[in-house]
Amino acid sequence: MRSNSFSLKITCDGGAATGKSTGAKLIAKKYKLAFLSSGLLYRYASYLILKHKPKNNIFFLKKKFKSLNYKELNRYNLHTPKISEHSAEIAKLLKVRNILKKYQKEFIKKNKGCVLEGRDASTKILPSSDVKFFFICNLNTAAKRRYNELRKKTHNLSFNEVKRALYKRNLSDKTRSISPLQKHTSAIVINSAKYDKLSMVAKMSKYVEKFLIKKYGIRTRN
Repeated sequence: MRSNSFSLKITCDGGAATGKSTGAKLIAKKYKLAFLSSGLLYRYASYLILKHKPKNNIFFLKKKFKSLNYKELNRYNLHTPKISEHSAEIAKLLKVRNILKKYQKEFIKKNKGCVLEGRDASTKILPSSDVKFFFICNLNTAAKRRYNELRKKTHNLSFNEVKRALYKRNLSDKTRSISPLQKHTSAIVINSAKYDKLSMVAKMSKYVEKFLIKKYGIRTRN
């Protein structure tokens, strides 16, 4: 069954390094859906501000995101502690959020089937998504993941530094007044510390298949 034969929109939320990006990418690949990480958008916005130091951040970001090619973001190292800390700060600003929200909404309109990953994908950006997932993971496991990922590009980095950065980022996301990190009431919790990649996507697929059977009466080949 081809993905373009039905409409399927999935949202994946969770804290930093909880496995939501991995889970979202895997499920998007399996069902041939377009993928977008809102967290990566915020990191890129931080990267641009820190690099160019514009006089007017809002005007600057509006211009940059108007012509943004999302696929190009993988070329940059956007997961440094400095960018993590800065992106948490700009995520509190309504004008910045509105710019990135507009980009995400346009992405959703362009794609009949998509997976949106972030902190408020289910609660604010796409609350009408067909299947919602909320990823959790203990801090130590999350820090180990992020540390192993970062040390491939940044050698002068300590595990405790990464752990502190993750803790601060999650605290900031949960306590900010605008679009805080929250679990949608209908979201399915995925504790990524309990699964490897294969078992995680298998668990997620069960809920996706349940939706497809209920709405369309179809079952895809797994």
